Amino acid sequence: MNPSPNTPLAGNRVWPAVSVIMPVLNEERHLAEAVGGILGQEYAGELELVLAIGPSRDRTQEIAEKLAADDPRIVIVPNPTGRTPQGLNAAIKASQYSIVVRVDGHSLMPPDYVCAAVETLEETGADNVGGIMAAEGVTPFEKAVARAMTSKIGIGNAPFHTGGGAGEADTVYLGSFRRSALERVGGYDETFVRAQDWEMNHRIRQTGGKVWFTPRMHVTYRPRPNIRALAKQFFHTGRWRRVVGREHQGTLNLRYLAPPIAVVAVVVGVVAGAAGFWPAWILPGGYAAAIILGSVPTGRGLPASAWLRLPIVYATMHLSWGLGFLLSPPSLGRSRET
Repeated sequence: MNPSPNTPLAGNRVWPAVSVIMPVLNEERHLAEAVGGILGQEYAGELELVLAIGPSRDRTQEIAEKLAADDPRIVIVPNPTGRTPQGLNAAIKASQYSIVVRVDGHSLMPPDYVCAAVETLEETGADNVGGIMAAEGVTPFEKAVARAMTSKIGIGNAPFHTGGGAGEADTVYLGSFRRSALERVGGYDETFVRAQDWEMNHRIRQTGGKVWFTPRMHVTYRPRPNIRALAKQFFHTGRWRRVVGREHQGTLNLRYLAPPIAVVAVVVGVVAGAAGFWPAWILPGGYAAAIILGSVPTGRGLPASAWLRLPIVYATMHLSWGLGFLLSPPSLGRSRET
């Protein structure tokens, strides 16, 4: 049994109690494994897990109820909308401790994750800390996606994707928060169906808080299993990242503008080339050549079946994100003040 939140441990250290929150929707495949990773944490303080369950089309609710019946540390709350920010806010409201660790139903936490989060919060004085989104695939397609999501060619230079030294960051993957910071900014903005992490971390920083990246914290992430699911994920991420840019002026840089620029270049090249201006084919041809050549070094170590899929994965990620960004309607999202 875990000691109480105020029990002195070795070296007279007191480990704070931690609430782990998880929004869950259609996670039959990974939920039991994800919950097992949380409940198996090597952490000496009190720990609870709050599951915010959306209206799933599979056995997620049944599995969650069985897990809760087997372990009193699990609390289940409903999330009728099924949307991530609403689920996160519901779980935060139902949780009780001063440290709030966010995880996802398809993420797997190493045994020292919570301990590393608490120690990093205490050492840095940050309001939110996070680490590396360590994408790992099972099928050849998932392995290709995982490699792309840890490559600068695929996802840019965000430390939580590609790694790097510890330090302040614009945003981090998932996040381990001081409850006081969540209360200060009013939790997640529920108008942001996607990109709610980036948006809230921006508000934390704008209100004087610190967001900290540390490579010490790793979370295993399971990528989307097929092209359709991957394209949908990146299309909607692109749409909502533009909303963040509209809501918070000055937050867009070349990293975010590169995919829409690539989409425009490819479309212009194809249209102009098809109309008879043959030099225009250099644009889509150059892009295709770039991702194929880029797949050679970044695909090293992958099975051949995954390596062959890597250029398709890169193109799907870039063009879906860029298209979503370009087609993001002005009416999508709204300011918290409106």
